Amino acid sequence: MRISGFTFVRNGLELDYPFAQSIRSLLPVVDEMVVNVPDSEDDTLDAVRSIDDPKLKVFTSDWDESLREGGRILALQTNRALERCSGDWAFYLQADELVHEADHASIRDAARLHLDRPGVDGLLFRFLHFEGGYHLTNPFRYRRQIRIVRNDGTNTSWGDACGFRKTDGRRLRARRVSASIYHYGWARDPQKLVQKNRELERLYHDDAYIRSKYDAAPAAANPELAVCVPFRGSHPVQMAERVRAADWSVREPPSRLPLLLRPQAWRRLLRKWRIWR
Repeated sequence: MRISGFTFVRNGLELDYPFAQSIRSLLPVVDEMVVNVPDSEDDTLDAVRSIDDPKLKVFTSDWDESLREGGRILALQTNRALERCSGDWAFYLQADELVHEADHASIRDAARLHLDRPGVDGLLFRFLHFEGGYHLTNPFRYRRQIRIVRNDGTNTSWGDACGFRKTDGRRLRARRVSASIYHYGWARDPQKLVQKNRELERLYHDDAYIRSKYDAAPAAANPELAVCVPFRGSHPVQMAERVRAADWSVREPPSRLPLLLRPQAWRRLLRKWRIWR
């Protein structure tokens, strides 16, 4: 069994993406790591190449500024990397996502278990969304996404690259994996987060919208902190230095969220109603 890792990153240094940490977190799991670096305006390409691992397969591509509808350029760039994967499975990480070293064995075990099951198109991961800082997670963002797909040419990155579908648009048949994706897209210095949000929204909206939102008045870096909860676990080892170096502060969420905002309360109710097990 062979697993290919794949990702893409553009202007990763300028926008403060933990892309090098992301790639390094996946290298122990995969047999090759395909990285697409579209036209960048910083030294992202050199930073990717400096990882200097024999599994790394780096290539460059063009970036079409006209593809600004629904973030579809993100899926296009993702699929360019997917097309170069040679493994039985293809494991996708976005440039702000990591896997924890404690999950490496279970991920490979799940891929091996389902390798000869043609009814399984992909593997579904839990998500931890870090918000504001590295000590807070938002339990109300999407809970699961497919990150491993069978590399048989029938699966494609869909929409704005948040998930995968069949090339004809059908949903994938996926099985859950007992592993998590650590998503750091919202864990940045507030000023850098505004910059990142502005560039990301340019892939969905025209210039007039961007100017009205970001130039007329200071944009809020992160409006979701009120629903965040403390993170009690450990980060992937590749994030240790970045977590230590964090020198910004964020407004702490209330010590007790309203009852209906507490995930634990919802789970108790669902168990009582025999919906959650």
